[in-house]
Amino acid sequence: MASIKDVAAAAGVSVATVSRVLNDHPSVSDDARTRVLAAVETLGYRPNAVARSLRTDQTRTLGLVISDVLNPYFTELARSVEEEARALGYSVIIGNADERPDLQDHHVRTLLDRRIDGLLVSPAEGASPLMLEAVRAGTPMVFVDRWIPGLDVPVVRADGRAAIRDLVAHLHRLGHRRLAIIAGPAATTTGSERVEAFREALAEYGVPLPDAYIGQGDFQAESGRRVTEGFLDLPEPPEVVFATDNLMALGALDAIRARGLQVPGDMALAAFDDIPWFVHTDPPITAIAQPTGELGRAAVRALVDRIEGRPPQSVTLPARLVARRSCGEGHDDENRGDENQTPVQRSTS
Repeated sequence: MASIKDVAAAAGVSVATVSRVLNDHPSVSDDARTRVLAAVETLGYRPNAVARSLRTDQTRTLGLVISDVLNPYFTELARSVEEEARALGYSVIIGNADERPDLQDHHVRTLLDRRIDGLLVSPAEGASPLMLEAVRAGTPMVFVDRWIPGLDVPVVRADGRAAIRDLVAHLHRLGHRRLAIIAGPAATTTGSERVEAFREALAEYGVPLPDAYIGQGDFQAESGRRVTEGFLDLPEPPEVVFATDNLMALGALDAIRARGLQVPGDMALAAFDDIPWFVHTDPPITAIAQPTGELGRAAVRALVDRIEGRPPQSVTLPARLVARRSCGEGHDDENRGDENQTPVQRSTS
């Protein structure tokens, strides 16, 4: 990897001149600027964003990298982060990774270049070299919703295992036995955890989860549509499809309707991540709701604690089942989703 000294040598200027060009300083001549930029392009030089971010004073600015701005869950999360940050005297710059690790790293690098005071990340998948470098360099960071195992970073998330167990019990009580799942990316903690929790909950009732009933999605609507079409083509299609995020659930709904079938009469549907739209679909969709607003606020508080020298805490909040009518419920079942959430569980990170 090229260094700033390599760029200076190639351009025939000093390291200080290269630094001034990269920081857009007006004192550099047009000729020197042209030669430096040409050397940067030829050598593929990239400034060390992590190191640069650590040599600055506070800017009262936080960075937030979310997985998909089109997902209503992350839109709500971003809003709560911005509101809590503003209340604590911070501004927020948001980057949308679009479920792409390379784009996630682009935003992380850019935010560090902007000299933010701390970083909130919902990782697209495992630890990239840049993420590892940022953590090892001591960049104040908090993972929200998703996390990277093995890194010493506070995590603010919802625990959906109990709610998934409640969902399976609910479906079993309704008489469903052939249950399928549309999984998120296995490289994400939420993708793998929700499949594992679903499998364990089914096992409690002696219900198998055949490989044919596990569809690999990517937390995008099109993958939910594609996987559900595959389920419908099976010799014995599942009775219920559980989509592990809201966009895949909407894709599944589209696929079912495109075949001229009905929910729940021909195939029942449930989702992880409740969204306001679900009460307006026909029928309203049974879903697992996360306390999204509180997750965002708790993540900001944990990050500000880290920035201001207080011990940060990991926070785990409970998700809950909201029963509606997409799995064959009656009115009494729909009312079962209105219980209050249980208290916040905290653990020092």
